[in-house]
Amino acid sequence: MPVSHASSGFAVSNDRSVRFLGALGGASTSRVLNLFRIAQDNEGNPDHAAKPLFVSPLINKAFLLKHRTRADETYLFNHARSVATKIIIPFDGTDLRAGGRSLFVDQRGYEEALRSAGNYSPDNLARDLAVLRLLNNVPSLDPFLLREHLRNNEIDVSPCYFAISEGDQERMRRFVSEELSRLISLAGGGGDASSSRLVSAMLSNAVDEKLEPLRLTLGLTGNDFREGVFSWRGFLYYKWSMGKFWPDVMGVLREINAIQPVGAITTEQKVYLSSARRGIIEMVRDNGNHVNKALSVYDASFGDLVKNQAPKTFRDFLLSAPFMFLELGEKLGAISHIVSFWRYRFPKGGSRNVDAEELAAIFQDFSSGFGEKLNDAESVIRRPAVINAA
Repeated sequence: MPVSHASSGFAVSNDRSVRFLGALGGASTSRVLNLFRIAQDNEGNPDHAAKPLFVSPLINKAFLLKHRTRADETYLFNHARSVATKIIIPFDGTDLRAGGRSLFVDQRGYEEALRSAGNYSPDNLARDLAVLRLLNNVPSLDPFLLREHLRNNEIDVSPCYFAISEGDQERMRRFVSEELSRLISLAGGGGDASSSRLVSAMLSNAVDEKLEPLRLTLGLTGNDFREGVFSWRGFLYYKWSMGKFWPDVMGVLREINAIQPVGAITTEQKVYLSSARRGIIEMVRDNGNHVNKALSVYDASFGDLVKNQAPKTFRDFLLSAPFMFLELGEKLGAISHIVSFWRYRFPKGGSRNVDAEELAAIFQDFSSGFGEKLNDAESVIRRPAVINAA
């Protein structure tokens, strides 16, 4: 049970979940940014030291986790929220089983809690506060989206924080190029050179004059266009990402359904594991359906723009996109995290040995990535009102 330390008027908890996060090895996922291992792997990398994600060495070796808030955690915040960004700082860099201190971004007394936990001097807290709030505003900690969001806000950090292979970057670029090439004639261009310029502008860290013809075509103001383009990038990334990792989802779910713990198991653990298996499989299925539904809304509106050269539908989509983007990111991030974590902990062809306690903790982590059972009537993805307007 986490123990809260509130002697200074704020809550910092003893969080033992860090031992299970350590099972990720050197990986980060859509829900977990593993700064602890990134720091270990880049101990001799001068770029890691020169361009850190966080000024505080303690925070720069922490775990950041997109956490589905529980009912007993609502008192920590001034306003209700379904997902919060948790910071977990290991107690012992040589033994993650010792646990760590944790706090949430923007919890009550947050600045003082962070100042104490990160051992900040009076003049270096503001920068890390700003970066943490930027990370708190995106729906997942996926390296690609994280890098783009920080670049958009002119935060320059070492590439080592974003484990994106050159191959994946090139494949993503080709995907975006194919998707956007259909837009060239509508946006006033033509040929491969125009296509390349539009792709570069879409994937750059700025929304500038290179995209001005598109903004005029869609009839959007500056701020609506900037927010819409960022969310559009997210939809493009999520669409590419689904094609990349979804084929492995079914295999992972079959393994989750089949795996059995080694050693002793209590009746309570046996009941929980059976129930959790069913719940995880159902939630992945339901959330996957919602992700596909959101992507189909994008495909339909983009298709109308290209085929009929009718910008209104896509314009309305971009106005709704920032809200849909958040929900889509949460759902896809939870599924992607399951696949990534499982494959690092149980690689193909490797050992499946795991005791009941660890397996229950892994299942609990997977389940916590989702909210309550989905209700179509309550989903932002289900109600793109402006898109359906006449």
